Amino acid sequence: MKKLLAFLTLGFITIASLHAQDQKMNAFINALISKMTVDEKIGQLNLITPGSDIPTGSVVSTNVEKKIAEGNVGGLFGVIGTEKVKQAQDIAMQKSRLKIPLLFGSDVIHGHKTTFPIPLGISCSWDTALIRFGASVAANEATADGLNWAFSPMVDIARDPRWGRVSEGSGEDPFLGSAIASAMVKGYQGNSLADKNTLLACVKHFALYGAAEGGRDYNSVDMTKMKMYNEYLPPYKAAVDAGVATVMSSFNDVDGVPATGNKWLLTDLLRTQWGFKGMIVSDYTSLGEMVNHRQGNISEASIKAIKAGLDMDMVTEGYWGTLKKSLQEKMISITDIDRACRMVLEAKYKLGLFEDPYRYIDPTRAAKEVLSESNRVVARKIARESFVLLKHNNKTLPLKRATSIALVGPLANDKNNMLGTWAVSGDPQKSVPVMDGMKNVGGSSLNIRYAKGANITDDPNLARQANVFGLRVDIDKRSADEMLQEALSIARQSDVVVAVVGEASEMSGEAASRSDITLPASEQKLLQALYATGKPVVVVIMSGRPLVLTGSIEGAAAVLQTWHAGTEAGNAIADVLFGDVNPSGKLSMSFPYSVGQIPVYYSQKRTGRPIDPNNKFSTKYLDAPNEALFPFGYGLSYTNFVYSDLKLSSSSLSKSQSVDVEVILTNAGSLDGAEVVQLYVLDQVRSITPPEKELKGFQKLMLKAGESKTIKFTITESMLRFYNADLKHISEPGMFTVMVGGNSKDVLMKDVELK
Repeated sequence: MKKLLAFLTLGFITIASLHAQDQKMNAFINALISKMTVDEKIGQLNLITPGSDIPTGSVVSTNVEKKIAEGNVGGLFGVIGTEKVKQAQDIAMQKSRLKIPLLFGSDVIHGHKTTFPIPLGISCSWDTALIRFGASVAANEATADGLNWAFSPMVDIARDPRWGRVSEGSGEDPFLGSAIASAMVKGYQGNSLADKNTLLACVKHFALYGAAEGGRDYNSVDMTKMKMYNEYLPPYKAAVDAGVATVMSSFNDVDGVPATGNKWLLTDLLRTQWGFKGMIVSDYTSLGEMVNHRQGNISEASIKAIKAGLDMDMVTEGYWGTLKKSLQEKMISITDIDRACRMVLEAKYKLGLFEDPYRYIDPTRAAKEVLSESNRVVARKIARESFVLLKHNNKTLPLKRATSIALVGPLANDKNNMLGTWAVSGDPQKSVPVMDGMKNVGGSSLNIRYAKGANITDDPNLARQANVFGLRVDIDKRSADEMLQEALSIARQSDVVVAVVGEASEMSGEAASRSDITLPASEQKLLQALYATGKPVVVVIMSGRPLVLTGSIEGAAAVLQTWHAGTEAGNAIADVLFGDVNPSGKLSMSFPYSVGQIPVYYSQKRTGRPIDPNNKFSTKYLDAPNEALFPFGYGLSYTNFVYSDLKLSSSSLSKSQSVDVEVILTNAGSLDGAEVVQLYVLDQVRSITPPEKELKGFQKLMLKAGESKTIKFTITESMLRFYNADLKHISEPGMFTVMVGGNSKDVLMKDVELK
């Protein structure tokens, strides 16, 4: 009882302390706003960029220093490094009337200067503790470099791999996506935003951006509210529940209204229903793009946006250029401006900038912590946890160090593509290519021969587009046949071939949608010729999306999907190829059998005419299977995991009674390894059509060779809820199928009844 009273007392003190902190903040901001002119208030809503290191658009702000000095800027985007940040902050603190400090934001998407794997790759680790730790390392490094705001995490559910920005998210599933969204927010923001090594997280893109029609970037989105609530909104909600400080609106429309000016989305849903209390910022020029959405001129778009609840305008300067006149014309009220201004000032207050505007400007920290050896160790660990073994025949892997190896492929000895897309602060020349990694891990006696073998692509137009931020596709001066013959020559002299192929880093990412997501023809030709040598070929695939691999990997002895793995790519890949690490990644996004299947994802609904090979008039393709080539949750290991003896503690559950699920997992192989055990549920009868299965839990654990463990999950009534046609979050009594396995396809099943 004493412990309980002490706990309750501590909770009361904590709540009282937070209330006191809020009162102190409100008093400070009320006093500051009372001193501000209309111009200064609107200035706080203005997020601009001087144009350095910005890979997201062509618009660059003008007269930046003058605007800062006049108090007409709330924050800067793309100013990186303590020296540059200090120069800008000095202007605000020494020349502006009220000396309101600036925010400094950047796209810290997968690490800062120490670059981790692309987020899609990170999600394949299914390790939320590691993901949270990685975000905290990124926050520590970014704040050491002068930043205090990260435009991350991107949590858009994406089921169309033609969309280039699948690389930035966590795949197709709302449950996994929600867990990762929460982990990243907590990693970035830590226990307190006032700490010098944490920063504002910004969940994006709110909302539904991952469902752009045709997989084409910046395109329209159209879906029912039931689909929104059940499948696409949960990761954003998870980020809000985790305490995310800021939210970024998306480029697309939602229910026919551009997200940046959508009151239902930004106010009714986000603030009123979900209780979000932070700042909302537009995406890059998305306020101005409302004009292209046919929402009126820039003045009308700005009116709609501020009334919808948008606080900060990124780069467009629509607010700065129009709101004062709209206020004079009584199209908006001073309350609208004050509300938005307050949100920006609160973010600065929570960061401690009013207390110390220079708290993130410490050159000694930058010298010690940016791209440090300890950060590279973390990058290497995250990378090797993200790799997915897609195919493995004849125990080809792990490679023996005494084996002679032919290392072939356009990505085998190339620093330029290791970091992947959206590594805005990373230096490709400080990355480790596969060739160096093989030598580092294999040792000085390693017998390895190298040949490029082919270009990433022979198409000069595609190469030109991939090279927009620097050389990514290097079209060799030698002929394709000359390169191929060199590769075949070393292959014939070697025991095994490692072929490193895939996409250039900028063949995915923003503005990098592709209608054809097969391997480039140059690489396919190389692979087929290597298979024909009769040598075992290990295919290492680097990409920013799931690729269509049908027709490309049938001759491979093993296939390792490494995504774009970041600064330590080569070392991490070598760790796995040589068996120092047993691969444990599982796909967070299905790999299609063909482009024509898209979208293909594991949780599709059953139709009125389910697939039946004996019935012509059932839902199927004539020329391809319905299912994915590699399904969600799939990933092999160098060892063999066996699932057995699925048990439920009861045949029924209720709101007051849960059910325990147990399964025995055995490592039946000869090597230690990690496995991701996955729990799925099917609602057998429902008032609205249910998915055939939904992920409801997962655990990642290590088993020694020959070891068995009993894995336990608990199913509660709340896990079985869904949003019905009235958008009420309910469960319905009836039978449910519980499934447990190592991927979404291969599962053990038992039924349970919800009373």
